[in-house]
Amino acid sequence: MHIRGDHAELAVGGRLDVRSAADARTALHSALDDGKGDLVLDLTGLDSWDATGLGVIMGAHRRAGRTGRRLVLRGVPPQMQRLLVATRLHRILAIEGGLEAESLPRV
Repeated sequence: MHIRGDHAELAVGGRLDVRSAADARTALHSALDDGKGDLVLDLTGLDSWDATGLGVIMGAHRRAGRTGRRLVLRGVPPQMQRLLVATRLHRILAIEGGLEAESLPRV
């Protein structure tokens, strides 16, 4: 996993999982604590995430709210969009441009 960016936008690439969670959490918390306004998290380069990685995202979302900011997800890959819908987290998290209709499960 690699994260690059600043206090306004971070790009995450590789795998966000139990092995990379601590580094990701540190980078997200630093960006949230040091900036103002929305923090955009670009997930275009993210290959996969596990439950721990999703927990890091949710923790950052809660921390953003406590600091008066908003965490905005950009470029959420389709397989991760399906997970957000299945867990109903798409209703809680801010997702730039919404979710792609073709990736959503049929009800």
